[in-house]
Amino acid sequence: MKASKIAYKPVGMAMGALSGVLAGTVFKQVWKQLRHDEDAPDATDEHRTWRETLSAAVLEGAIFAGVKAAVDRGGATATRRLTGTWPG
Repeated sequence: MKASKIAYKPVGMAMGALSGVLAGTVFKQVWKQLRHDEDAPDATDEHRTWRETLSAAVLEGAIFAGVKAAVDRGGATATRRLTGTWPG
């Protein structure tokens, strides 16, 4: 394994945690705007419909994937600028 790849591992893990927090915040704000509701439904919430529960899950997944990709790509680009080597 390349040294740059090994050195990037802890940075990538930290950025992954940061992206999870950021994505959670974005999802909560989007859900509030769309549904005018503070909390997204849990899968086991008997007072929510299937449609509402699955819509929330799909939206949350899409936001998490998008934020993770943006943070990963930004981190790799910054690493290349700093070291001259792409970390992947």
